[in-house]
Amino acid sequence: MNTAAPTLPSPSAGANAGVPLVELRLPIQGMTCASCVRRVEKRLNAVPGVAAAEVNLATEQATVRAEAALPVQALREAVQAAGFQVPEQSTQLVITGMTCASCVGRVERALRKVPGVQQADVNLATETAHVSTLGGVSPDALIAAVTQAGYAAREAGGETTGEAAAPARPPWSHTGGPVLVAALLSAPLVLPMLGMLVGQHWMLSGGWQWLLATPVQFWLGARFYRAGWAALKDRSGNMDLLVALGTSAAYGLSVYNLLTASPHAGHDGAPLPLYFESSAVVITLVLLGKWLEARAKRQTLGALAALKALRPETARVRRNGQDLDLPMAQLQQGDLLVVRPGERMPADGRITEGQSLVDESMITGESMPQSRGPGDRVVGGSVNGEGLLLVTVTALGAESTLSRIVRMVENAQAGKAPIQRMVDQVSAVFVPVVIALALLTAAAWGLLAGDGSQAVIHAVAVLVIACPCALGLATPAAIMVGTGVAARHGLLIKDAQALEQARSVTTVVFDKTGTLTEGRPQLEALRPLNGLTEADALSLAASLQQGSEHPLGRAVREAAAERGLQGAPATDVRAVAGRGIEGLVQGRRLILGSRQWLVSLGTPAATLDDAAASAHAQGMTVSWLAEHPGDSAPLPLALLAFGDRLKPEAAAAVRQLREMGLRTVMLTGDNRAAAQTVADTLGLDEVHAELLPEDKARHVAQLRSAGAQVAMVGDGINDAPALAAADVGMAMGGGTDVAMETAGITLMRGDPRLVAQAIGISRATVRKIRQNLFWAFVYNLLGIPLAALGLLSPVIAGAAMALSSVSVLGNALLLKRWKGDAR
Repeated sequence: MNTAAPTLPSPSAGANAGVPLVELRLPIQGMTCASCVRRVEKRLNAVPGVAAAEVNLATEQATVRAEAALPVQALREAVQAAGFQVPEQSTQLVITGMTCASCVGRVERALRKVPGVQQADVNLATETAHVSTLGGVSPDALIAAVTQAGYAAREAGGETTGEAAAPARPPWSHTGGPVLVAALLSAPLVLPMLGMLVGQHWMLSGGWQWLLATPVQFWLGARFYRAGWAALKDRSGNMDLLVALGTSAAYGLSVYNLLTASPHAGHDGAPLPLYFESSAVVITLVLLGKWLEARAKRQTLGALAALKALRPETARVRRNGQDLDLPMAQLQQGDLLVVRPGERMPADGRITEGQSLVDESMITGESMPQSRGPGDRVVGGSVNGEGLLLVTVTALGAESTLSRIVRMVENAQAGKAPIQRMVDQVSAVFVPVVIALALLTAAAWGLLAGDGSQAVIHAVAVLVIACPCALGLATPAAIMVGTGVAARHGLLIKDAQALEQARSVTTVVFDKTGTLTEGRPQLEALRPLNGLTEADALSLAASLQQGSEHPLGRAVREAAAERGLQGAPATDVRAVAGRGIEGLVQGRRLILGSRQWLVSLGTPAATLDDAAASAHAQGMTVSWLAEHPGDSAPLPLALLAFGDRLKPEAAAAVRQLREMGLRTVMLTGDNRAAAQTVADTLGLDEVHAELLPEDKARHVAQLRSAGAQVAMVGDGINDAPALAAADVGMAMGGGTDVAMETAGITLMRGDPRLVAQAIGISRATVRKIRQNLFWAFVYNLLGIPLAALGLLSPVIAGAAMALSSVSVLGNALLLKRWKGDAR
């Protein structure tokens, strides 16, 4: 999906400073190796207005950050100039609410402003819009644009058409058909070689060999000529150029020898020096490798496809007492959904009636169904178990949990890991160096051996065995599988950098409330002061906390509700990060917050400490209700003591991390006694209490400056600065949106054991990346010299090249076996 981004710093020399940027994803057809990636990136980054462009070979997508005013056509032309194509996608929308030609113009303008839209044509008579986009633009984004323009829209039939919309029916050239035809034509050229091993002479005449090899070379192998020519025009090289040059040399030498041979050549038992089988078989093997590679790529996208498949096509909606089956595009926020046993939740919502067990395993990774009842939130895509549920829709389309998960996985798979930068630098010079080595090989063999035919064949072997494909796929293939597997285990990885950095973590820093504890504290004690009654104190505290989502705020409201107390409306309410909350209740300026806040406003510390000593000794969290007239120190009105249970998994989570050799630290805004109690119970290495959000970020920075690689785990707004300051931020999925946006990794369940799993999948993925890069480099470092020395025939070289990229993808796919171990 194309998402508008805030103003971003440009990696280019200040050209885009202060200019709002948008992020575009363009599908690119025709790339085969790392050299192709380099060419496309070079062209896109050269377009005026582009801040950064990254191309991923495995996903065949370009992610471009550019000025909002930049025409998408300029990006398409840049890709085409590099010799590749950007497929178009066509979406049909049904528009309602238009009344005149002015409405048509307004809708068209709104649609054309969506990044990625090439053309939008609206028909007033049919009330439809035909939108042409350069892939990656979701119907949700188009519908949202129309809605913002003041009209209603839905997808016509819920279908999209065009090149990008029908991946299930690829063109014949991308199926196994060309491989089969090439194999059938090449077999008669190879069989005589096998016959010679058993003393049989099955060799075809030169004319027949030429007839069989020519369609393989120029029909089935045309893709290599087209892509190679495009690379030459762009003054660069790629794998296709190497294959085209190598096979053309073998084919051309064979034709030359056939045409210049004497009429009696070959009749005396000595075969003609023809190499048609080399050119034909090399092309066949490369086609086979590319076909196998495409199949493997589709498997690497399996996790993402499985997530997208969770979206139901229709929803049962209760309107005006009737149950209607409606397409998802017609759902509206606030609709009442009827979800029967065994059905998927069509959208995010809150249960208004019914009780059931809900299977959320595909979204959170939690294998056990969860009990859900009235007031509980449910996630679109989860499966209702045994009871009929009525659910009120709270989020649709791009804002739904499932869409956000898919978007995060797509972002991670589209990005580049830092280690890929080194590979890109090698790829930039790989093809020119290989061509130079092939020319040197031909010259050396020609001068030293005096055999021009052998010189050409050895040079062909050098060209054919060199494989930039394996280099280009080594990193993105592992990242795609790793992020997909992580998503199935309830780990959402925002980008490739977070995935790579998590493996190096040496210190894990935890927030306390909601991370190591349940995050649902209960009001255990309330002590009124200065003449206030307990009921009045609780009522005033509940008034301040009416709209708060803070766990302590919920505990206050629940305690008031249990006692039948209803607070008066509060006005001018303001949350003070890390301190508490303040507001006006019945004309009185009240604050409810921490000891540090009251002391900073002038309340004597001794007064507070004496009153709270007993609660602190029991490890409770203490808040103070006070009246603050403004011209004097706050007057304490009540002490509120809260208790919060540790999560059952917290001890195991800390133990796992220590077994991995990691140091564990807790940073909390809570009082020292409560924090130390938790630290002693769990066996944490270090604890710091009574911290503000900026203090947490400072402690994280200090750990990093001391040489530690820090992962910060938190769930609230007050954790956001520390999450951003850490090498890797991990947010609990049940926490705030701010924390999840700041973090590089989101733990979809509130289970702290997922921290060890996140580090484990990072280590496993980076191991695969290093294995892939090792074999890709070693393969080329060994294969090219062997071919230059004449120890490999072009046929063997072609087979090795075809298998190299397939083996890299196969090794990456082994990550699917990862079972969540934290090694």
